[in-house]
Amino acid sequence: MADHAHPADHTHPADHTHLAERAQRFEAHRGRLRSVAHRILGSLAEADDAVQETWLRYSRSDTARIDNLGGWLTTVTGRLCLDMLRSRNSRAEDSLDASLDAGMPAPAAPTDPEQDALLADSVGAALLVVLETLTPAERLAFVLHDMFAVPYDDVAVIVDRTPTAVRQLASRARRRVRGAPEPDGDLVRQRAVVQAFLTAAREGDFDGLLAVLDPDVVARTGTGVNAGAVAVARGASSAGPAAGIIRHAYVDGATGIAVLSDSGQPLRTLSFTFVGDRIAVIEIVSEPERLAALAVELV
Repeated sequence: MADHAHPADHTHPADHTHLAERAQRFEAHRGRLRSVAHRILGSLAEADDAVQETWLRYSRSDTARIDNLGGWLTTVTGRLCLDMLRSRNSRAEDSLDASLDAGMPAPAAPTDPEQDALLADSVGAALLVVLETLTPAERLAFVLHDMFAVPYDDVAVIVDRTPTAVRQLASRARRRVRGAPEPDGDLVRQRAVVQAFLTAAREGDFDGLLAVLDPDVVARTGTGVNAGAVAVARGASSAGPAAGIIRHAYVDGATGIAVLSDSGQPLRTLSFTFVGDRIAVIEIVSEPERLAALAVELV
């Protein structure tokens, strides 16, 4: 969805002038809205969609009723992001068991590596891991209040909670963030953990999977995000054998695996983020264009 596209209309020329003025006012807030949505959603493409939908709603609204434009736009963007996060979780819960392949979640939605790197630099790798484990409401409360200084009263309107409840959400998220260890960097140990995960998945060893998954493990899939060791382990232990040749690999420098065709072409990649000796995030790519852009180094 184009960043600056505006809805077509067939109104009187005077209305075009008003729409142009409205668009100019919106552009003054676009950068901040994009930053807010990017940190909440973790995806620049989804953030752009949320901001564009905010523009569409603003362009059709009665601006005479808007006293604080910045606050109004942030509220609309926040609600859209919250709906998107909830939709991710709902779709993931419905489809994870069916789409896991030998313990491997379904393909993740394509991302922009450059923008992902910028987000990681601005937020921090450990924080990104923790954000993915928060509930949608916790994530929204923490990002809006702690990163963008949105008052609790305003966040409460977005998540449909009391200001007191929002304070508790943000406090709970803050404790998780402050207690988050840095992702582990021992590559040899990481490969051993990945191998244990694959072995347990092939053998349907539920307890073995739980032993290598962080309790709040996040699996990024094409349909959203699924969190929790029990859910991921259940799907992994009940899935059938993988199709293709599985090799340990570095995927864009991260510890992972590549599922190869008989000719040696990558069919799918999985990259892992670790906290201590356990897997905290699993991210999968299978789209041909996305695979072509990855640096896959077989081990």
